[in-house]
Order: sequence, then structure tokens, then C-alpha cells
Amino acid sequence: MKITFTDRINRLKPSATMAVIDRAARLRAEGVNVISFGAGEPDFDTPDSVIKAAEQAMRNGKTRYTPGSGTAELKKAIVEKLARDNNLGYSPNQIIASSGAKHSLFNICQALFQEGDEVIVFSPYWVSFPAFVTMSGATPVFVQTTAEEQFQINAEKLSAAITPRTRGMIVNTPSNPTGGVLLPETLQMLVDMANQHDLWLISDECYEAITYDEPHISLATLPHAYERTLTVQSCSKTYAMTGWRIGYVAGNKDVVAAMGKFQGQSTSCPNSIAQAAAVEALMGDQTIVQERRDEFRIRRDYIIDALNQIPGLECVMPEGAFYAFPNISAYYGKSTGDQIIENSLDLAAYLIDEAAVATIPGAAFGADDYLRISYANSMEEIEEGVKRIKNALAKLT
Repeated sequence: MKITFTDRINRLKPSATMAVIDRAARLRAEGVNVISFGAGEPDFDTPDSVIKAAEQAMRNGKTRYTPGSGTAELKKAIVEKLARDNNLGYSPNQIIASSGAKHSLFNICQALFQEGDEVIVFSPYWVSFPAFVTMSGATPVFVQTTAEEQFQINAEKLSAAITPRTRGMIVNTPSNPTGGVLLPETLQMLVDMANQHDLWLISDECYEAITYDEPHISLATLPHAYERTLTVQSCSKTYAMTGWRIGYVAGNKDVVAAMGKFQGQSTSCPNSIAQAAAVEALMGDQTIVQERRDEFRIRRDYIIDALNQIPGLECVMPEGAFYAFPNISAYYGKSTGDQIIENSLDLAAYLIDEAAVATIPGAAFGADDYLRISYANSMEEIEEGVKRIKNALAKLT
């Protein structure tokens, strides 16, 4: 039987992040001591109080379908969290919970964009942003940012990319993969541009609790931003709940209702037990969030300094998230034996084969001169991993 896949499937590219995780897992199964800097998830465990809340929910019979857009208890917790942490006021009918922030972002694009539309995506970008746009039928239009400008968005470049077909922008701060945090003036420029051209602002704030020097600014708090901004947050990074799969959107009630209609015909509802756990995460003691952010800061300071001491590497100090994003292009054209390093894919493959260190090639993020290195690892693993990278790069001539 001949199998013919749809255009939407053929347009998709496999996730580079998951490919690296799978490769590292296979090597570990073969007995190789792999250090993985690939996964975008905290190495901490989910807080005990959250786990206990899930256990209690199961004992209390909360194992059945919930309303498609989330339980009333979870929506209430999200409303209170957004007011407490982000200075944002919403009503429950402006909230939808989904199976992770990735699901939330996918649903937004399905509700708002279609064939013939264009959506601005800032590069370097999280690997799934272009896919979300493409699966909606729309076309992603890339606006490049640079390390020289601290990955801030250039107004002239953005203006040149907007056409009469542009319908929205996906904004991500703190950024995956760069760890960059957009300045207040950059955020206001985006709002002004969106108002000028009547665009939706999709604000991915999944790393909002992990900023090191300045508090996070939610895009919707800026003047003239609230009505056109869809704020996306998650329990995954803040509370080490990546596998629980709870994300949520706050925004225009009509858009939220449309997302709920779509979600109801695709996944029914988010996991009922995870929703109960998320209520505890959002409403419980938040001390652990600060403690873990402080630990990430220690790791960040170490790894950025260590990477910048490796000849040929250049790495901007990230202001948020838990990623280093070094420029590795100085090694292009170098070789070991018959292997020539021509791009980030080659270098990432070389590091895992030569040093048993897994990294994500920058090509996956639209930035082929870079590697993404997650420092959501123990200090022992970070120290050993950087040492292995340094030794492996020294062998290239």
C-alpha cells in the first residue's frame, strides 16, 4: 500500500531537541557516560507539595473529564497568579488551560492564522514556533536578531518584514534558545508596531520566573498592549513540571473561546490530576522558585565564564532562562581526520561522538553559528561537560 502524507506533515521538520535527547539516551543504553546539555527542563524534582496535591486529587476521585478549558479551581489559581506575579488582571472566561504551553501556542495559531497569512518570528527562535505557524497554513516570516545587539529586536528590520498579510508576532522573553531578555523599550516598540499594523502579540513567557538581574515584564502590562496580547505561561520550567503538561493562555475572551472550541475537539481537556497539582504549584509556597533561580544563577555564572575561556568561543551573558548560546563559527573549516566541521550540525555530532556531550545545533533555532547548551544540570556535570568540550575542540585543526 502506498502511503501519501498530507502537505502539513511533509512541511514539518523533526524536533532537533528530541533527536539529541534520543541520541543521548541510546548511547547511555550502550553504557556510554553521556553528559546532556540538550534538554530544556530543570534537573530539579517537582516540589513535594505538588506531588502530594496530585496524590490527594486521585484519592478524592479527581480522575475524570474536566471542563475542556480547565477546572474552575485552576482558572481561579491562574487569575490570582497573574495578578500576584505579573500585575495582570483577568477573569476566568479569559483563561484556558491546555496540555502544556506548546499545546497553548499551537491552539492560538490554529485559532488566529490560516493560509495566506504571515506571522513574524524572531530569530534565533524556539524550534517549534515556525512549525506552529506552518501547521496553521500561514507563513512564518523571520526577523533576525544578533548577539552584537544582545538579541534585542531591531525596529527597522521588523518594519521591513511587515506586509499587508502580516497577522501577528510571536514574542519570547526570556528567550529559548539565547536566554536573552527583551528591554522595556524593545517591548514597547513591539506594542507600538502591533498597534500601527493591527497585529496580534503572542507572548511566550514560559521562563518568566527565571530572570537574574531585572524582574520579568509581561508584555500585556505595557500601554495599549492588553487587548491584542495573548499571554502564554506554564508550570513546566518554574516548578519543574515538564512531564505534567500544564500550560495556559490569558487574553481576549473571544480568542480564548475559539481556542476552547478547537481544544474540545482535539484533546477534550488537560489531565485532571495535573490540573489539581498545578493549583498547588501556583498557589502554594513560592520560596522554592527563588531558591532554584539562585541555583541557576550560580550555574550560569560558571558556565558562561568557562565557555568564554575556550579559544574561539564567544558567549553573551544570558539574562534569563537556563541556556548558554555560544558562537562556535570559529571552528568551521577545521577538521579531525576525514571529518570537516562545516556547520552547527557537524559540531554537535562531533561533540557527542568524540566527547559524549550532547548539545543542540543552532541551525534548529535559525542560527547556524551557535550551539544551545542547557545548564539545567548539576555543577559536577557542567564542570565535566565543559572540560570535555574544551578538550574535544582542541583536537580540531
